[in-house]
Amino acid sequence: MNFLDIFSGAGGLSEGFLRAGFTPVAHIERDIYACKTLETRSIYYYLKGTNQLDRYRKYQQSYYASNVERNRERAELINAVPENKLEPIMNLEISDDTLPYIFQRIDERLAHLQEEKIDLIIGGPPCQAYSLVGRARDENGMEEDPRNYLYKLYVRFLTRYQPKAFVFENVPGILTAFKGALFKNIQAYMKRVGYNIQARQLNAKDFGVLQDRKRIIIVGWRKDIEYKFPCTEAVQYKYNVIDLLSDLPKLQAGERSKNILYNLPPNRLLIDSNIRSDDDIVTHHEARNHVQRDLDIYRIAVQMWDLERRRLKYPDLPEKLITHKNLTSFLDRFKVVAGNQGFSHTIVAHISKDGHHYIHPDITQNRSLTVREAARIQSFPDNYFFEGPRTSNFMQIGNAVPPLMSEKLASWFKDHLTV
Repeated sequence: MNFLDIFSGAGGLSEGFLRAGFTPVAHIERDIYACKTLETRSIYYYLKGTNQLDRYRKYQQSYYASNVERNRERAELINAVPENKLEPIMNLEISDDTLPYIFQRIDERLAHLQEEKIDLIIGGPPCQAYSLVGRARDENGMEEDPRNYLYKLYVRFLTRYQPKAFVFENVPGILTAFKGALFKNIQAYMKRVGYNIQARQLNAKDFGVLQDRKRIIIVGWRKDIEYKFPCTEAVQYKYNVIDLLSDLPKLQAGERSKNILYNLPPNRLLIDSNIRSDDDIVTHHEARNHVQRDLDIYRIAVQMWDLERRRLKYPDLPEKLITHKNLTSFLDRFKVVAGNQGFSHTIVAHISKDGHHYIHPDITQNRSLTVREAARIQSFPDNYFFEGPRTSNFMQIGNAVPPLMSEKLASWFKDHLTV
């Protein structure tokens, strides 16, 4: 079976469907760096399928090289794939103006694949307009944000291709936006074009992801197909978050990994969750620089958590370390990733700003998380290569659907959708 991925991001949702054996028809994403990440991942799957992963490893190893060398290696990587062997990855904003071209490219790809239909459409429009935090910060409650209505463009794909089912992922605030009126409109639009839908709040930690991450999954089924929401058993892992991180080279603030080797062999968690295999290497593992004041705060936050199991509140800091005037809201702006717990707090795109909300649990390292560590908490495998600058890498990871969560949903569809 095949799938179309719209509002793709860095590919966390599509990764699960690829692992479950679905064939991608196309990806559509407006962010250029996320598109390059999707392209690199698509090349990975092609090289894996043709027993040429040594070429991919060579490109991975260029991560710590100069930009000139990495660009040269990327060009060689792209040239290793024959024309038309990869699905189209369209770097476009989905709009009324771009839809005719997008539909043309999809139709051409279907013809190339000798396919008459699309089985599944997956994707989630940008969620900032639906988020509770975003609405609280905007004086109009995001009511005038055009992203509120991207679901109408999603429905245009349903109308044209009539897939058997679709998966629409978003933040919990989508159910309550505008006192629930927005979700009622979404339901009405989808029903009007021939789909029954059901929405549930799912938590990534129930899918084997060591992260407390609540998301709304809207599933729709064409009305001529027997309808059922995906049902999967909650995964019970007996691991802590530190087990995700302990094999990576230890770093101080401002340091980068000096080589591509791990400190330790992969543990059972890393193997079972497909995060690391024997031939993987370390990439995207470099720590931000932090000013001394922030490092002092990080140390206090980790000590408080380790010794008292208590979260640091900003007014608790010594007066010399307090620089913000706001002492009544966002008091947890410095937050430790709980290494001794079974799951982390939610990784969001704000990690791209400064890292204060994602302090490494090992006090001897005294820094915020690296891109690779954040990717692991999101369940991305170590062979997943994120393109673009570090800020973009963090945004791609924070906005993504955890691949482990997606894989379990995809496996359910594989078992219950008829070809």
